[in-house]
This record gives sequence, C-alpha cells and structure tokens, in this order.
Amino acid sequence: MTPPPFSFDLLARQGRARAGVFHTPHGDLPTPVFAPVGTQATVKAVTPAQLHEIGASLVLSNTYHLYLRPGDALVAEMGGLHTFMNWPNPILTDSGGFQVFSLSDTRKIDEDGVTFKSHVDGSMHRFTPEKSIAVQENLGADIIMAFDECAPPHDLAYSQRAMERTHAWLERCQRAKTRPDQALFGIVQGGVFPDLRQRSAEFVASMGLPGCAIGGLSVGETKDEMHRVLETVDPLLPEDKPRYLMGVGTPDDLINGVLRGVDIFDCVLPTRLARHNAALTRTGRLNLVNAGYAQDSSPIDPACGCYTCQHYSRAYLRHLIIAKEMLAATLLSIHNLYTLIQLAREIRQAIIDDKFNGFAEEFLASLTPASREQIGGA
Repeated sequence: MTPPPFSFDLLARQGRARAGVFHTPHGDLPTPVFAPVGTQATVKAVTPAQLHEIGASLVLSNTYHLYLRPGDALVAEMGGLHTFMNWPNPILTDSGGFQVFSLSDTRKIDEDGVTFKSHVDGSMHRFTPEKSIAVQENLGADIIMAFDECAPPHDLAYSQRAMERTHAWLERCQRAKTRPDQALFGIVQGGVFPDLRQRSAEFVASMGLPGCAIGGLSVGETKDEMHRVLETVDPLLPEDKPRYLMGVGTPDDLINGVLRGVDIFDCVLPTRLARHNAALTRTGRLNLVNAGYAQDSSPIDPACGCYTCQHYSRAYLRHLIIAKEMLAATLLSIHNLYTLIQLAREIRQAIIDDKFNGFAEEFLASLTPASREQIGGA
C-alpha cells in the first residue's frame, strides 16, 4: 500500500509546545519551523543555494502575485514552482486572499468570490475558491491554502461575516481540489473575538484536512490579543496535524507561538528589514546606517554562525549601505533569515530535550520593553 503523501509525527512536547516532523512529497519539515517568504518565487536578494546554506527547509510563495505575473499557466508549463524557481524542498503557497482583501479600494467581495483590479496593470480579475485552488494546483506547491477573507481584527460584525464566508469557501476549496500531492490547509478566522475563533477552530478541525492555519493575526491587534487568540484555538485544533500561524515571525513571536501550540511560521520581516538597512537580532535591531558603526570591526552578532557574521564587520556592512551596493541587502538578508531559522531549530531541540520552558523564560526575560517594541514594529 502506498503511504499517504502527507503525515505528521509528533515527537515530543513540553506543555503546549510541540516538536514534530511533517512529511511531504518534497521532503520532511522538522517543526517548529520558520519559512522565508519568496513572494514572487524568489526570496528577495538571496539565492536558493544561500537559502540551503542558511538551513531553510520551507519557502512560501504568493498565489496572487504569481497569478498576475508571470501567470500560473506559464509556471505549470515550466514544471511547477519547484522547477521554475529551482527549489527542491517543500513550498507553501497562500491563497491570494490576504492580498486581494488588502486592495480595499479596488475590489468587490460577494458570497461567490472577489472581483479585483490588478495592481500591475489595472486589469480586472476574479478569484473564487475554485479559481484559487486551480491557480495553486498549477503552481504545484506542497502545502496550499484555502481561499479566505481576512477582516479588520476589532470589527465584530465584519469578522463574523468574513468567518462564515471563509467556512463556506473552505468547503468549496476542498471539493475543488484534485491533486493528491498537495496538502490543503483550512484557515481559522474570527478577529480577536474568542467565541468566533472557537467556532472557526472547531469548524476547520472538523474538515479532516492535513493541517490547519491561523489567519487574521499580526494585522493590527496587540501582542496580548494575538496570544489570547492562540490560547483559544490551540486546544481545539487536531493534535496530530501541524498548525501554521500565517505571517507572524519575530523572535519573540516564535517563542510565544510555540508556547501556544504553533508549529509553522512565516514572515517577510527578515528580508524587509535587510532592505531597510537593519540587522535583526534576538533582542532588537541594529540600524547599520548609524555613524557609530563606521569603524566597528565586530560582526552583527559575535555569537551568530551565519556567513555574514563569520566574514564581515558592521563597518563593512555600513559601507555597502552608504555606497548603495546590492550586496548589503544580500548579506543582511542572510543574517536575518539565519537568526530566525536557527532560533526555530534551537526551540525544537529544547522541546526534545524537555528544556523549552526554561529556554523560553530566559529568552523572553532578555527582552527589554524597548527591544520588544523594536522587534515587533515592522
């Protein structure tokens, strides 16, 4: 008998923190895991070889952007995303829902789907649950997302309507899906409202999918509100399926998310900070434009094992930034991504060693209020 292409082995846990392995057709994902974001089928400023050296095991790409350019049919003709972007390991695509709904002035939502105007050329397009699945099947990622609606987190009436629509669309996505080599994740919505989040988590859990995602967070709510949402949904989601917290990924978010049962994270933060001349550390950021780094011969982080910290000084990185050299974005992206990927690895090992509670307590205690604000403010 052929084994299922997707399964999740839970190897260890401490409290609600979990260490596991999610098996996919393109390799195993040890969890917890942080996924770099490659919106346009590329992680900005970093080659696939560099991603491999950093230790990345999962990359996220964006359905909305790839549908518009170069087109999902072309990607399919080129052999799918794995071949097209030369990434042999697992890939996750979001549904395009968040991007479509962020186009608040150029889209119209109805019960069947969303009509929207392309930000590229102004042409009109329509996404339905069936269309989102068809595009993602052309792209060929291992993990695909159900089409959902992300509401403003504090708007109760909107959050309820969006949650109900998200549930109806999930059922349609499940019916539309045809490829057995892709894992469809349903998305829990409901804003910051515990009763809505409970209803949504129970509904998504009832669908029997290979994994569950938690959406609608890091979109304007406070950190405490995010934590309460995670605490609400954690006991309601299946223990034997991975949980993916969408678009969340600062160092303290990784710790706090794992404490509340999360397995998979992604965020544009590390590469976005790199393009804005900032180095991400576990306790804050370094703005390398500052004149104080002009003669600083130390690496970004003396304890960091990344290529950048092993070979280059803060002074050199500042020189690249001031000279507007492209290498600055590459070296800073390598460091910032490594910081989060390595942290996820250390979290995983601490859970396996039954030491995560102490690890988390020490890590969070090391964050001053200023550094918490600095890390989470992008």
